[in-house]
Amino acid sequence: MNPILTKNQFLVKEHVGMFKAANSYDILDLESQQPLLECREPNLGFFTKMFRFTKYKTQTPFDIEVRDGVGQEVLRLTRGISFFRSTVQVFDSRQALVGSFRQHLLSLGGKLDVLDTNEQVICSVEGKIISFDYRFLRDGEQIALVTKKWMGLGKELFTSADNYVISIEPTVPATDPIRAMIVAAALCIDMVFAE
Repeated sequence: MNPILTKNQFLVKEHVGMFKAANSYDILDLESQQPLLECREPNLGFFTKMFRFTKYKTQTPFDIEVRDGVGQEVLRLTRGISFFRSTVQVFDSRQALVGSFRQHLLSLGGKLDVLDTNEQVICSVEGKIISFDYRFLRDGEQIALVTKKWMGLGKELFTSADNYVISIEPTVPATDPIRAMIVAAALCIDMVFAE
């Protein structure tokens, strides 16, 4: 696992863009605001770009590459076309499947199951309908929180850029593979629920 993923707090900043089809994010250290990871969609197809400007945006496929400061791939998130519910796969730097997220069809605040490589549920991500808080729950215990960070009225009204804070509980071991899924969750939440 990449040592960056052993940190407990991150800030995910979506890049502001008026007419952008591709999503791009930076993941920063929450305290120092130093960039840690870049998240980009470099291989966006023509038809996907077109549909990103329609009401079908949340159903379009995506392939997000998460790279460190020297350009090494850390994670990759992929999803095909989504009709009713999304399934997002997360791969490591060797293109080995780490796990996946499977969206629940009927949930008011948004809910995802986090699946291991054998498609067994290992935890869940549950959102609240009145706030942008998404809790990672494993065996009934909160292991992480992904929450939307308010950036001010002007920015919130005139752009679609969202920012998220990821807080991982210190009780989660530094070598636990769930950390990669928690970091990937902020991007997944934005692409599946917030776009």
